[in-house]
Amino acid sequence: MSNTSPRMRGLNMGGWLSQIDAIQEKDPQKFPGIDKHMETFIQEVDFQNVKSWGFDHVRVPVDSYLFFTDDDEPVNTRIANLDRAVELSKKNNLKMILDLHECPGHDFSDAAKIPIQKLFVEGDDTYIKKTEKIWACLAERYSRDEHVLFETLNEPVAPAHEVWNKIKDRFCRVIRKHAPKSAIITGSNMWNWPGTFSSLAPFEDDNIIYSVHFYEPLLFTHQNAPWMIKSPEIKIERTYPGDYGDGFIRKYGFVQSPGKWDRERILKEFEPVCAFSKKYNAPVICNEFGVYTPVELNAQLRWYSDLLSVLEETGIGFSYWNYKNLDFGIISIGESLHENLLQYNNKERINNPVLEVLRKY
Repeated sequence: MSNTSPRMRGLNMGGWLSQIDAIQEKDPQKFPGIDKHMETFIQEVDFQNVKSWGFDHVRVPVDSYLFFTDDDEPVNTRIANLDRAVELSKKNNLKMILDLHECPGHDFSDAAKIPIQKLFVEGDDTYIKKTEKIWACLAERYSRDEHVLFETLNEPVAPAHEVWNKIKDRFCRVIRKHAPKSAIITGSNMWNWPGTFSSLAPFEDDNIIYSVHFYEPLLFTHQNAPWMIKSPEIKIERTYPGDYGDGFIRKYGFVQSPGKWDRERILKEFEPVCAFSKKYNAPVICNEFGVYTPVELNAQLRWYSDLLSVLEETGIGFSYWNYKNLDFGIISIGESLHENLLQYNNKERINNPVLEVLRKY
């Protein structure tokens, strides 16, 4: 796929077929159970919303443990919900990115806590083979659905870039074997951060898109987020643009958020991505970005405008995180923490200020 292909613009549907435990934690009294949640959380009207707002795709994250047994056999009653996602996206003329959000041996949200996740233990490819089996099933099942794109793995966090490069090639090969004509999406190491694109090895294929995620400066976008609160720097309220000093250290000594942040800095952060895209004539999509909803709204909007204008200028597509709930939703329903935020003070509980800036770009 050439980087002259049309620039994709869409929304994530996280929390529907992935991260359901996080949805339950937000509103445990009203949580209907996993299967009922899958059946009711997202309906056709949600796909209609995405289309009517002017976007061209949805990214549907999938947690493998919800859909496959410990022996990596499909749970057909739950796979039916993924079938419905494929059908509804096609019916509403939307492309659909099937994102393997968690796979056997890898959970991006736990990656900061565990020394090395099982997927990346060298000399033991047990979990790689388990994930290959899952991808063989999914790719074969949806290989004839031309609007479906397959994303190898969300936010890998490998101890060395070479480790991820080898594993992502294995996943790409098994997808291509079972879906010869489908587009494949794969990203860089360390939560798909743009700086790691300089160490990303391309996969030899003419129908592939590369993914990058962008939440920098994390000290701004995730300030006071409960799941990040173990880092004391995250507890400080900050505005944007701003200077975030030394930043803070994450997995494997990976430093994030240091220094001054404004549009010029964001553009600079994407230089490795643009260099990769130009060198390999490869399209890129920023398929996750966002700001924790309680952050001061005007500062959020300045950040969104800067990032989105950079993506437009560089020809990089996007999938915003998130369509509904999970602390970033365009729509927020049943999230008591956010029920009094002014941006949701309307009948539909739609964050219109953020939606409008997304539609603009």
